[in-house]
Amino acid sequence: MVDFTLYLNALQWSAVEIGALLSAGGLVGAVLNLLVGLTSDRLRRKPTLLVYEGIALVTSLAVLFSTHTWILAIAAIFGGFGRGANGAAGPFSPAEQAWLAEEVLPRRRGRVYSLNAALGFFGMGLGALIAILPAFWTDLLPGALAYRPLFGLVVLVAVGGFILLGGANENKPAAKPVENALEKQLDKTITHQENQILTKMVSINLFNGLAIGLTGPLISYWFLVRFGVGAESIAPVMAATFIITGILSVFTGGLTERIGIISSVLTERFIGLGLLVMLPLMPTYALASVVYLLRSVLTRGPAGAQQALTMSLVRDERRGLASSLSAVSNQLPRSIGPTITGFLLSLGQFSLPFFMGAVFQGIYLLLYRRVFKNFEPAGENHDP
Repeated sequence: MVDFTLYLNALQWSAVEIGALLSAGGLVGAVLNLLVGLTSDRLRRKPTLLVYEGIALVTSLAVLFSTHTWILAIAAIFGGFGRGANGAAGPFSPAEQAWLAEEVLPRRRGRVYSLNAALGFFGMGLGALIAILPAFWTDLLPGALAYRPLFGLVVLVAVGGFILLGGANENKPAAKPVENALEKQLDKTITHQENQILTKMVSINLFNGLAIGLTGPLISYWFLVRFGVGAESIAPVMAATFIITGILSVFTGGLTERIGIISSVLTERFIGLGLLVMLPLMPTYALASVVYLLRSVLTRGPAGAQQALTMSLVRDERRGLASSLSAVSNQLPRSIGPTITGFLLSLGQFSLPFFMGAVFQGIYLLLYRRVFKNFEPAGENHDP
């Protein structure tokens, strides 16, 4: 996430081209998300995640050995480069989340999913620190060439992930057959109720996805063109952001068991909304980076808790679907955002994308509170 847009800039890609590539990646990711969610509900989760690691391996090898425009574009679209998935399995996360839900009691999901998200953030923090390395070998590897060795590391990570997943055990519970008319009617009623809340979730996520797309994917490029800083300045901020986000995610997991998931999410994200409005108004990179750090921490910190809520909206046999719908409804509008932001940046509009994103984020949070206030996971311990 830190270096990829900078790498494309070094290859002489324009802001509009970079934004279009990230948008295309988001659209493809949304389609894959839906397919993965539906498939993992009917089959097993583990093989799906092994496919993900295989795709990561092939696409990272392609980017490592080629700068050809079309090879780079296809690899980036399917490999998710530059998109940032918060340490999760990108479009394959529905399988990951549904698999995890099989092993965790509803009352513990807020804490466990927050811990899972935290581990992803810690990994991204380490990755952001590694993103500093090109600054140290620019004399030996000038220009865009300095970024190429990083993709070799991605290859090694993909191999490691494949090996670890290969050794994991999956005990997917068998779906209970519906045997009589009464059970069929009850199943139909529950399905209808689940569909209603999923439809509401999809509707409000559209606002969240657009807000993220306008302000997230091009942030490294925005720092570059707004303040003239490179990876050596941006990477440490990103690293600190992800590490602190991981810590907050763990804290949020405990908080959900005291005040509930909804209150935990809204408290942190409303503060993050205020910081989003402040970000483009900062006159120096130092101030902007601090505001960005705080805002990102408070916006991403509740991610695990939100995933836990999504898993609690439906029965086990529909959790892959619920996760994929949540992801797709975020990714589709998110994929539009980079194109809009890239165009606005090319016009010298450095603040407008953030103000637009803040409006959509505010709408999302208000609707989130209204829709989910009565949907705390069963058994959640919190004050009334």
